[in-house]
Amino acid sequence: MARKPRPIKATDLYRFQVVSDPQISPDGQQVVYCVQRVDRKSEKKYTNLWLVPTGGGQPRQFTYGDHSDNHPRWSPDGTQIAFLSNRGNGQESQIYLIPLAGGEARPVTQMQGSFAGFEWSPDGTRLACLFRKKDQEAIEREKDEQKKKLGMVQRHITRVFYKMDGAGYLPQERWHIWVVKVKNGKAKQLTDGLAYEEGAPTWSPDGQQLLFASTRTENPDFDPDRAELYTIPAGGGELTQIENDHQLGKWMPSYSPDGQWIAYLGREMEGQFGQNSCLYVVPAGGGSARNISRDHDLHLSSTTLGDVVGSPAMTPLVWSVDSQTIYFTASRRGGQPYFALPREGGALQTIIDGQLSGPFSFDVAQSKIAYTHANMTDPGNVWLHDVASGTARPLTRLNEKLLGRLDLGQIEEVQFQGQDGYELQGWILKPPGFDPAGSYPSILEIHGGPQMQYGYGFMHEFYYLAAQGYVVYFSNPRGSQGYGNAHSLAIANNWGTVDYEDVMAWADYMARQPYIDTARMGVTGGSYGGYMTTTIIGRTDRFKAACAQRLVSNLISMWGSSDFNWIWTRAWGNETPWENLENYWRQSPISGIGNAKTPTLIIHSERDFRCNLEQGEQVYVALKKLGVDTELVLFPEESHGLSRGGRTDRRVARLQHMARWMDKYLKA
Repeated sequence: MARKPRPIKATDLYRFQVVSDPQISPDGQQVVYCVQRVDRKSEKKYTNLWLVPTGGGQPRQFTYGDHSDNHPRWSPDGTQIAFLSNRGNGQESQIYLIPLAGGEARPVTQMQGSFAGFEWSPDGTRLACLFRKKDQEAIEREKDEQKKKLGMVQRHITRVFYKMDGAGYLPQERWHIWVVKVKNGKAKQLTDGLAYEEGAPTWSPDGQQLLFASTRTENPDFDPDRAELYTIPAGGGELTQIENDHQLGKWMPSYSPDGQWIAYLGREMEGQFGQNSCLYVVPAGGGSARNISRDHDLHLSSTTLGDVVGSPAMTPLVWSVDSQTIYFTASRRGGQPYFALPREGGALQTIIDGQLSGPFSFDVAQSKIAYTHANMTDPGNVWLHDVASGTARPLTRLNEKLLGRLDLGQIEEVQFQGQDGYELQGWILKPPGFDPAGSYPSILEIHGGPQMQYGYGFMHEFYYLAAQGYVVYFSNPRGSQGYGNAHSLAIANNWGTVDYEDVMAWADYMARQPYIDTARMGVTGGSYGGYMTTTIIGRTDRFKAACAQRLVSNLISMWGSSDFNWIWTRAWGNETPWENLENYWRQSPISGIGNAKTPTLIIHSERDFRCNLEQGEQVYVALKKLGVDTELVLFPEESHGLSRGGRTDRRVARLQHMARWMDKYLKA
């Protein structure tokens, strides 16, 4: 007798396996990919490599052990796989090499610092790496047991970008380009210095040059729109700039196979937060750069949110073998299709449509594409796309048994109008066992960013809240990505305006549904969603409970305290607080907090460097002073990304606090 499906639990987060980074072999016969699992006893996450044949057959585990193996890359001849692993000491990752035929993985490097990826040379003899050395002071401290025991004495900070959410305080050293010989691990540093750093390098087709982007102005930290393209001989030497007439920032460059062209991502407007990332092509020897994606109003980035697979991953630009076409990922209406554009611009071709397509890779003949595919009911699997027939099929079925035991409820996609008639997209998740004749409490979810999008990503949080008996609804108000420049830029220097109107129009739409109990409506959101939740409780008491997470409350104190520090100026009129304090205060939710009456739970991480802890503390103290029922839940050691990548027991506790708070006010 078949087991009856059950509602999802918070603790199911321990059971999900997360797939990432599928790489197809040069001959198209196999795909190597990463699978992450959680060890419940230690609360640690481990990742191993797996292999699956493209012609049919069962996946098999390729590397073993309680460590992190990631970034697998096939050698050009397909006989070996290089990958990053911390199996040496559990801390620093090194590059390892393992034969496809099997055997032990051997370390290629023994370097002190961090890798941000690597790429094989065309002849398979070298690896180009982006590497950041460990500070000498840190190395000396680790060698001396007494100094190691005492820990750091001080942080001497001289650069403006000195911390990063999820990474902590940054070392003095910068990201630079190295070349490593595969045979003996001999490493040579090609670029150096504490003033500049480089983006990930890519090989020229002949293997003689490395191409990269770098900002080399007098003060790079204050010139984020001034990155240029450079080459450097693979054996070391002088940098050469690729001269062109596109004067704004460039990143993720890629050579055409014939070596005549360079494709890269860039933007059209200086200092404009949230605009489209566009596809440019420039002659490899320099010249006029053309934006070939402008006419299609696409954002070439991965912005679709999910909370099982972690932050969206971006795929590098890929050229066709004849150097005529460029393949890329873009965000569009809640999904992430694969597109192609001719080198000269023109008609947009959809390669893989559907829902949420993640990082992809071609075989050498470009007859097959391996990629991750996810949707609202599946966190993701490895899929194979046949280019000639246009058909696709899954190669893995991770989480199939778990998902088969769950009743997730039903999701309905909705098109609705904002208060000014603007067309918007949203989704309604109805709880398991939903009765259309019933009357349900509801929770409005608001996403962060703000330039991100809800869509076809798997949201465990939504299903968990629905399993508690709530109708959960979410949308992409103006300010979200995926709907063109005008939609995204509608809130430029106007946070809390049309975005607020769109969110409230969505709540109005739901209030008209016969199954919604308007006396039991709640609201929650994180990051920019926390900003909007805090804005809402200061403007209306229609919601009976709120949960503001990793929130932004005060733009004045946000400026400089976030790891983005001065960059926020670009979102708020390109003026600093001392130049226009009124403008910052106008857009700050804390300015209206005196009107708040809604019972509100505040959730924040103690190591949130994106939205500093004080942003949540200000709202908590204000609500206490106002006599509004409030609680503050803090998660030690966690960053801004707690809900997606934090320690699993803390993610579970966070969900349970949310449900407890909503139950208190929406189910009483």
